[in-house]
Amino acid sequence: MASDGQDTSRRRLSALAEDPTAGWAPARRLEQDAALLGRLLAAAANRQQSAGQHPDVAADDVGAGLGLFEDMRVTLDRLETQVVIEARRRGMDWRQIAQHQGLNSSQAASQRYQRLTTRLEEIRQGVR
Repeated sequence: MASDGQDTSRRRLSALAEDPTAGWAPARRLEQDAALLGRLLAAAANRQQSAGQHPDVAADDVGAGLGLFEDMRVTLDRLETQVVIEARRRGMDWRQIAQHQGLNSSQAASQRYQRLTTRLEEIRQGVR
């Protein structure tokens, strides 16, 4: 099952790499995934419902929620990388980027970016 999610992630990354004009489709997908997780969290918070039953959340939804995390991590990494690239293109230095990311130094921001790009490249090549 986990490999299915990884295969899906690889296909999405490949499609995005081939079509840089793909727009914000990954962001929309992430929004949909986050909405499902929000429903799951809301159901968990309302455990007082009849004997722990949550009619608005099916068992399949819980399983789908568990399968979303890796894809969401990849999508967030891709989006963060794109935003950092855009920030650099617009003349922001690493110190400014670090401030916006809540990091303590320009070195930390640069290293974070390097980790993201390395991870995405490994996923693209099928190493991860």
